Amino acid sequence: MIVAFSVTPSGADSDGGVSEAVARAVRVVRDSGLPNSTDAMFTNVEGDWDEVMDVVKRAVEAAGEGSSRIGLVLKADIRPGYEGQLTVKVDRVEAHLREERP
Repeated sequence: MIVAFSVTPSGADSDGGVSEAVARAVRVVRDSGLPNSTDAMFTNVEGDWDEVMDVVKRAVEAAGEGSSRIGLVLKADIRPGYEGQLTVKVDRVEAHLREERP
């Protein structure tokens, strides 16, 4: 299972954004040991249902420290029996892009 999620606490850090809170959430994900990646919009994490949802819960709690409200956007690709899809799915797209070049 791959989960892409984004957390947004209601409070802002000193630069007018939420980067400090998001960094706390990303630290939880990275410390989990599960395959993961982070881009400008989402953090992706791969594993089985229980371990991924536990990491998301802890990441949301970390990002929400000191906030009275937090927003969570979550998208899941639930595909039992498949692992390593965090990179394999991207590799497939990249392979198609290489084939299209003259």
